[in-house]
Amino acid sequence: MNRMYFSLLLSAGFLVTSLAAVAQTTPSAFTNLAGQVQRVPNSAVPFLNFTPDARSGALGDAGVALDNPDANAIFWNPSKLVYAKENSGASVSYTPWLRDLIGDMYYGYFSGYKKLNKNQVIGLSLLYFDLGTIDFTTNQGVSAGSFNSREYALTASFSQKLARNFSMGVNVKYLNSNLGGGAPFGSGQTPIQAGSTAAFDLSAYYNNSIRDDVTGKGISWAYGLMISNLGGRINYGSAERYFIPTNFRLGGMFTYHADQVNKFNFVLDLNKLMVPTPPVYQIVGSQKVIVSGQDPNRPYLSAVFGSFADAPNGFSEELKEITGSFGAEYWYNDQFAARVGYFGESVEKGGRQYATAGIGARLSSLGVDFSYLLPVRSGSPLANTFRVTLLFNFNKSQRVAEDTETASSEN
Repeated sequence: MNRMYFSLLLSAGFLVTSLAAVAQTTPSAFTNLAGQVQRVPNSAVPFLNFTPDARSGALGDAGVALDNPDANAIFWNPSKLVYAKENSGASVSYTPWLRDLIGDMYYGYFSGYKKLNKNQVIGLSLLYFDLGTIDFTTNQGVSAGSFNSREYALTASFSQKLARNFSMGVNVKYLNSNLGGGAPFGSGQTPIQAGSTAAFDLSAYYNNSIRDDVTGKGISWAYGLMISNLGGRINYGSAERYFIPTNFRLGGMFTYHADQVNKFNFVLDLNKLMVPTPPVYQIVGSQKVIVSGQDPNRPYLSAVFGSFADAPNGFSEELKEITGSFGAEYWYNDQFAARVGYFGESVEKGGRQYATAGIGARLSSLGVDFSYLLPVRSGSPLANTFRVTLLFNFNKSQRVAEDTETASSEN
């Protein structure tokens, strides 16, 4: 079980050094090479929070309040889709994962949406994560076959405009994690079965702008909120059940319109993983007793929503569990974009820190984005990570006509 659980956590990208990766296989605190005590919240199926698309990937993994939403908004904030310029659209993204460590891991994201009317949108997406091939051996070292580990999440989405500048959305998803294909790890151990569960997301979005109709100068701003992966725990055939990565994301965007064709976006996302923080244990007699923090195996609602106040060192430690994503984006005529970003996480909570960069282009019905990740520290397993996204837009001319008619009727 330990070997498979290690592979699960490794795939998350929460590690920065090999020591951190090994340490995350246990729920208690550990000390890294720098002498820092670390308590890293972890979960099963962490791929659910992997950034799927290249645009947000180039903006430091920020996207909850980004403007000009496309099909990738199903992942970041489905509420935004009611403000999409097109009646329907689709997206395909590809990301090789941990390229410097494992050569056959990747994940892909496929998403699409359709407007039912000007106030309602439905969508569908598939996030697929291929963890590569695992070779099995017996206790004597004899080959026992191999298995291609894989996970996926299928999501259905609905969003509704509730006011001129405000909307909300919900995702319902089914996720499946097949890591071992039923293979046992050692004689007498429980085989690793495929795990599955259901979950849902809740989101909200607000946007507004002040611009001069003639010169195009002005500003725009937006706020977004997303609580994702609220759902049951998952198990792999044993009595032990694991939390899925419930996540709270809050973000904003500020846009400066220099004129009709040049604009600058600045985005900021704050994320908090809503899973229990490992407590501090002490051996009393032959029993392991919690001396600080809370029992991670408490009831679901208490564990998830109590994760904002369960760190052993109190509020100061809770703040360290918040990650920050910042990005800046330049657009020319809504056709060509250049992007930079930064992602930061406390060294006591995983230590992921990296810069990002990317470019994008949009035609009438087709778009493409590319991003590249540059770790702050050498030796990071996330080095050389890139993402490529293709966008497909449909019925743009029809949508523009509808917007014009709506604006005329409002005036």
